[in-house]
Amino acid sequence: MNQIGRAVFKVSQVYSLEQRLAVSTMRLFSTGHPLCNQAMPLPSTDKVYSEKISKIVADISTLNLLEVADLNALLKARLNISDAPVMMAGGAAAPVAAKVEEEEEVAAPTAVQTSFTIKLNKFDTTRKVAIIKEIKNQVEGMNLVQAKKFVESAPAVVRADIAKDEAEKIKEALAAVGGECVIE
Repeated sequence: MNQIGRAVFKVSQVYSLEQRLAVSTMRLFSTGHPLCNQAMPLPSTDKVYSEKISKIVADISTLNLLEVADLNALLKARLNISDAPVMMAGGAAAPVAAKVEEEEEVAAPTAVQTSFTIKLNKFDTTRKVAIIKEIKNQVEGMNLVQAKKFVESAPAVVRADIAKDEAEKIKEALAAVGGECVIE
């Protein structure tokens, strides 16, 4: 019962606050304030953006990570924005944050390549048939005619976006039948 009483008290406090806000709003509009002739905007959570802004966002969202980094650098140069951190109300905390950022930059790991591409550069012409058969086996959905055209068009990419161990297996298999491959 005590909890219900507390809940009723809280609701009455919120209700009285809403009444006070309504009264103060009415006073504002009745005083002849310059803003009273304008319509009050309705509160909304969905902001409507202009078509120009929406187009820019759509274009930026199609960029890859390197292009975004270039865009960032170009905007900083064009708008004269420095890389210095923005000073907040506590002036002493900012230099400490800068030191932490420097330590994070030093500790950042280097990029590790996880996907590889294997490329057939050239092949032994005396073992052309064996290379064609091996290409047919290694590339899914390729028939003998396609494999022959592929081998004759060397240098060409055999497989792309594969793991390193799989790329090495394909390279060894093609090298065994007379092909010279490069893993990129």
